Amino acid sequence: MIPLERIRAAAERARPHVLRSPVVPLDETTWLKLECLQPTGSFKVRGFFARALQLPADQLARGLITVSAGNAAQACAYVAQRLNVSCRVVMYETAPLAKIEGVRRWGAVPVLLPRDRVIGWLAGRGWEQEPETFIHPFAEPEVMAGHGGIALELAEQVPDLKRVLVPTGGGGLVGGIASGLKQLLAEVEVIGVQSTGYPSWTTSLASGKPETLTPETIADGTTAPVDARNLELLREVVDRWIDVPEERLRPKIAELAQRAKVVAEGAGVLGFAALEDVQPGPATVAVVSGGNLSAELLAEALSAGP
Repeated sequence: MIPLERIRAAAERARPHVLRSPVVPLDETTWLKLECLQPTGSFKVRGFFARALQLPADQLARGLITVSAGNAAQACAYVAQRLNVSCRVVMYETAPLAKIEGVRRWGAVPVLLPRDRVIGWLAGRGWEQEPETFIHPFAEPEVMAGHGGIALELAEQVPDLKRVLVPTGGGGLVGGIASGLKQLLAEVEVIGVQSTGYPSWTTSLASGKPETLTPETIADGTTAPVDARNLELLREVVDRWIDVPEERLRPKIAELAQRAKVVAEGAGVLGFAALEDVQPGPATVAVVSGGNLSAELLAEALSAGP
């Protein structure tokens, strides 16, 4: 578990640069935590600021590099621009165009590769051959500690909180949130949420080792590989898992937009979609982790309706 004092320190470093995201009610016992309103449209800026601002000056001056399906890419680019250093991002060549354009908008250079080469670059520690300083997007403890700032906010915003639904890709978000909440609140259930189109954590935790799956999901933000370093952490801090049927995601994007006036991408809508799979009653928050979806997908979802 990430120590609470480390989470507090990481959140304090990031605080001047990120939004204390609002919690909005769906009904008397259910709220949405709108991380989709962060700069660049996802929670990722929390962890990247926390880590980048901890780097020694000489390492930061070299510039930043990361690997990403899209949201961490934009976060790294944004942080680099704000700190006035260069940035490159290794990305899937199939990443949504909106996310690739976001990286360029913040002044960074996307390096687009086939998925297997990206996974190989990450597994082979390819960053060690690059000139920039690497920030791991989901297995770096300081990045996870930065994401844990969400737990500090939730404990104040929903003091009787009993349950949190967290979209899960590489595990950095749920690892940070769960570590914080388990040390702040006596009784809180943390539920990791994935799509049946990429159930990497339920599969890997069941086998006890990282499993390689082929993504078949619109929740592209959750398609990171499982890092063995996060297996024990998530086994410790995540109480249970929900795999949302993939076919439910598009209708839930439309429902969330129409019901709550919130635009979420496929990964971002997972917590909201999983509300169907939990018993109503306890004070519950669904984290909306990101809102970077293409106009085409949003139009398609809205046309089909909930």
